[in-house]
Amino acid sequence: MTKVSLPVASMILIGTILMMNTSIADVSVARQTELVYLLRQDCGSCHGMTLRGGLGPALLPELLIGKSEQFLSTTILEGRPGTAMPAWKGMLNKADASWLAHQLQRGVQ
Repeated sequence: MTKVSLPVASMILIGTILMMNTSIADVSVARQTELVYLLRQDCGSCHGMTLRGGLGPALLPELLIGKSEQFLSTTILEGRPGTAMPAWKGMLNKADASWLAHQLQRGVQ
């Protein structure tokens, strides 16, 4: 087991907390518009243009109950191995994924 000094451990913990608490407020209005387009077009190509399902499952708020925003955000970024769900981390950052997850849970306008 590697020993880590208290200051280093504290910095790691603070960094982890900051990364986990990426605010959806960090997403500009212009980026939000781009993300809605991506959601409707790119995600919609598998999940259905109205997000009611297709190759991928429906992404409706009532079907996402019990799935945390963190779980959805991680799924967006990392994909789902063994399925057609790709990892979007090459195009999206954590704030983008959190914003998308938040929107999916509330219903995309």
